[in-house]
Amino acid sequence: MLSPFDRLKAALLMFFLVVGCANIVACSSDDQADEGPSSTSSCPTRTAVTGRPLMIVTTVAPITSLVANIAAGSGTVIQGIVPEGTNSHTYEPPPSVAATLEDADIVFINGLNLEEPTKTLAKANAQDGSVICELGTATLPEDEWIYDFSFPKEGGKPNPHLWTDPQMAGDYAALIRDALTAADPTHATQYAENYAAFALKIDAIDQAVAQATATISEDQRQLLTYHDAYAYFARTYGWTVIGAIQPSSFEEPTPKEIADLMDQVTSTGVKAIFGSEVFPSTVLEQIGKETGVRYVDVLRDDDLIGGPGDSDHSWLGLMRFNYVTMVEALGGDASALKSLDTSDVGPDTANYPQ
Repeated sequence: MLSPFDRLKAALLMFFLVVGCANIVACSSDDQADEGPSSTSSCPTRTAVTGRPLMIVTTVAPITSLVANIAAGSGTVIQGIVPEGTNSHTYEPPPSVAATLEDADIVFINGLNLEEPTKTLAKANAQDGSVICELGTATLPEDEWIYDFSFPKEGGKPNPHLWTDPQMAGDYAALIRDALTAADPTHATQYAENYAAFALKIDAIDQAVAQATATISEDQRQLLTYHDAYAYFARTYGWTVIGAIQPSSFEEPTPKEIADLMDQVTSTGVKAIFGSEVFPSTVLEQIGKETGVRYVDVLRDDDLIGGPGDSDHSWLGLMRFNYVTMVEALGGDASALKSLDTSDVGPDTANYPQ
């Protein structure tokens, strides 16, 4: 995984390489082979599209927002298909989505078994040349996948929530840049410039999260959440996920599981436990009351802040909101996060189903 500094160097290198060619289509085939995007089995390269805008389909809203930032100003058409506020783990695309997938040049999904019904439908309706890019699967080697109480290894599905870790979201952005550049070399300069600007914003979030985390005592950097969406974030920034109310079956926890979680809350002495704005949990609320711990029920993992067109309706706005909420509830100083500029690098023209 690239460090923030390495990502910035790579972004600047690509920008100057692209600008150095008067027209990227006119660059030699050898140059394209040396400097073009790398293709993997999880995120294959699409052949170039000419004479029309690139047609992109995305799944969950944070991925839609990442693509929109890299594609801003290019004329690329971006259509999300998972409605915000929907449980993406259990989402079954309606038959009408097939027509949308038929038109796609690239379908960006998270992968790691998050959107299998959508992936199956996309494969069944793929046109010649179209590709499916599994961002998470292409980003993280299998030996680094996290399995836990909500995503047990025997269930075969790892925790897929890489996008809540800013460093891994930066890796997603680089893959998106490369995929768009290969499919639409006419706008390569735009994609490179957008990525370079977006990488700076991601690095700023990364640094702010680390700075805010340092203001929380180590024994308080513990998360009990409704949904187990922060495992990779916790590993990167030195937090501990002590539990999640929503088990792998996505049903209510058993009385024994609830009792065990209450014991963990009491023994760890955490100041707050965290619920979901999208999926309210009476169980977490009751645990808070029984243990005398503050219950904060506003976190989101794939539902962006506000609605389409709002200033914070973006992956950037989502990250700032969630981590300000966590840090302050656990007694830390979130001023580094609050001061961030989370505006998109360009107008977001993607369609986010509600």
